Amino acid sequence: MTPTPSAGPDAADGGPDPSRPRGAGRLDDPAHMRALAHPTRLRILGLLRTGGPHTAAMLGDQVDEAPGTISYHCTRLAAVGLIEPAPGVGTDRRERWWRAVHESSSWDLAAALDDPERVLAATALNHVIAGVYAARWEAFVERAASFGPAWAAASASTDTVLRLTADELVSLGAEVQAVVERWRPTSDAHEAGDGSEQVFVLNQAYRWPGA
Repeated sequence: MTPTPSAGPDAADGGPDPSRPRGAGRLDDPAHMRALAHPTRLRILGLLRTGGPHTAAMLGDQVDEAPGTISYHCTRLAAVGLIEPAPGVGTDRRERWWRAVHESSSWDLAAALDDPERVLAATALNHVIAGVYAARWEAFVERAASFGPAWAAASASTDTVLRLTADELVSLGAEVQAVVERWRPTSDAHEAGDGSEQVFVLNQAYRWPGA
């Protein structure tokens, strides 16, 4: 599972941009999972991944929290290696800038089944993620009419119940993710002002839990 992944283009000179997160981070430590299992911290991490380095004040403007509260959450995220100070950003040395370490994070509930503490931590994190996904969809539904006909028509939400084996479900997930990855170069080529907007893509496929 990956919360709010984001991959950005390299710098204009063709070299890697050090302000952008790179690669995927793995969460196996229950303490690290518990640190991330907070809606505000997930929002902060997502903003740093999609928007680049921010100060606590800048994050607070978007998350609607006091800078002191944001600084506390940033400290917790930094303590588990999810974000880090962004050196060389900004001109005011009194400001502390933060950046994401990785472009995505993943954890594996199946790999934790032999460790009750990891199971509890991963389950708690998944519960928070589920709430974030639901809140994002509700926010879209609330504002969809204001986005105009083109974006309203382009949005999609479908559900289908299939009968598959576990191995077949793995293959389905891999194929869906491959489609998303084929669109990543197109995403990276866009920039603000060219008619593009950030689009949230959520793929969900799991054993039907029943009514």
